[in-house]
Amino acid sequence: MSKIKLIDHSLVKHSLSVLRDKTTKTEMFRRHTATVSQIIIVEVLKDIATKEITVETPLGNSKGHKVQEKIVVVPVLRAGLSMLFSTRDFLPWASVGFIGLERDENTAIAREYYQKLPQNIKNKYVLILDPMLATGGSLVDTITAVKQKQPKNISAVCIVGAPEGIERLKKNHPDVDLYIAAIDSHLDENKFIVPGLGDFGDRYFGT
Repeated sequence: MSKIKLIDHSLVKHSLSVLRDKTTKTEMFRRHTATVSQIIIVEVLKDIATKEITVETPLGNSKGHKVQEKIVVVPVLRAGLSMLFSTRDFLPWASVGFIGLERDENTAIAREYYQKLPQNIKNKYVLILDPMLATGGSLVDTITAVKQKQPKNISAVCIVGAPEGIERLKKNHPDVDLYIAAIDSHLDENKFIVPGLGDFGDRYFGT
């Protein structure tokens, strides 16, 4: 069964309030997206496997640790790019794949229009980045596509989600853990998260 990890952090709560505010301008929206993303990624990677190494300091040798996991980051285009930048700050060596999904405004069904994944994902740890988990269609379809490459493990990383999307994720991919900053009330008749924060991609990219 999926593990739902709600990130309870004072800085996340503060930044989420800024993101939700309809008067927040693009520059400030981007800054607080980075803050929330970084804190979530730290939580995702908290127990990642490391191996013990020896590090030579200016004054002698010290025991150290090096991350063992081979990590692939997959942002769901386009909004997922907003979380990619922060993730790369922590994981500059990680491979990056892309899956583009576009939501039909009439049916709310996601259509894939682009896919470019690293050739060898097998036995690697994949982080799928999608800031808004609404119906769950985009995230579920992305996970399905990634699973065809036989990764070792997949974690979904989101900022705001609705119960409907979370239930869909749990039903379709019970083996995928979800890390999320906020779970909102519901979806409206247009399949937007309430209270949510509007169209994430538009607000982040200023479109």
